[in-house]
Order: sequence, then C-alpha cells, then structure tokens
Amino acid sequence: MFLEQVWWPMMGSLQDLHPEYEVADWRGRPYFMDLVWKPGQVKFAFEVKGYGPHVQNMDRTRYRQELNRETFLQIAGYRVISIPYDDLEASPQLTISLIRSLLAPFISGNNIAEQFNRLEREIIRFAVSREGMIRPVDLVKELGINLRTVRNTLQILCTKGRLRPVPTSSGRRVCRYEIIHSFSDDQLW
Repeated sequence: MFLEQVWWPMMGSLQDLHPEYEVADWRGRPYFMDLVWKPGQVKFAFEVKGYGPHVQNMDRTRYRQELNRETFLQIAGYRVISIPYDDLEASPQLTISLIRSLLAPFISGNNIAEQFNRLEREIIRFAVSREGMIRPVDLVKELGINLRTVRNTLQILCTKGRLRPVPTSSGRRVCRYEIIHSFSDDQLW
C-alpha cells in the first residue's frame, strides 16, 4: 500500500528502493526493514507500522526492543521513518507531504545530494519544512551555527538557483529567503 499510495505517486520510480532490506541488529541477529531507499550515500529506512502489531499487541520487552532497534539503525546511518498504516488508508496525501518535505534535499532531476553539501541540504530541508520561506535568524537557532556562515551559505544557495532573496518593503535589506523549485522538482511536487 505504501508503494501504491505514497511512493509511486511521489517518486514515479522504484530506483534505489529496496524492499525487505536485511541488516544485522546490535545483537548480530538479522532484521528486515520494510523498505530502504539508498540514493548514494544517504540511507532512509521506512517502517510501516500498524497499531495492532506495533502498539496494542506489544509487551514491554518487544516495545523496548523496537525502540532499541530504531536507535541502532540510526547509529548505523539510517534515517528511520515510521509510517502509520492507518494514514496510508485514510490520508496518503499527508504521508506524501511529510515524506516529500523530509526527502526534498535528496530528490531532483540530478542527484541533489551530490550538488549540495550537508549544510546546504539541511537549509533546503528546513526551507521546505517552513513552506518554502526561511529567515537567517531561524537557521542560526535551528542549526546552531553563526550568522556569517548562514549568510554565506544562503548566498551560495542563491547562486546555485535554489533560493531567492526576499527584500523588505523598503527594498534595502533582505531578511527572508524563499525556495525556488526547479522544473524537475515540479514533477515530484
């Protein structure tokens, strides 16, 4: 259902997506993730979770093991995304919107992960999460970096065509930036 309701409408391809992906857990035991998306160096683990098996029918030991498994996967470099099964049935558009915002820095006509460094990707992700509009002061708070670094990186992203400065009403200062979606992004958005 995830592939049909969310992934295919969002991505239009199964490239770099691996179902039932096996990894060894912290005890060395095999564990199968529902889906793993590995476009280059980044790794996303998608786990579709039904209320019954993952909450209602779970005892404390299984619950702890589930949380430890997710933490271990993050240590192993996976970004773990838990998807409620009920949302796949009731509101797949919500799931698409949330995942699209998370994956935005990694989906484009070319591999965006290769075009932008980590800080640039984080700024793009943050901009998407803020409905396409960001302020340098918010990035300083969110990313814990100094204002000069933020301003320099924003200028680079403007040069690369991913952000556009939004001047104040007087036109003298820039206090906000908005994300620019490319043609290839529009196909995904």
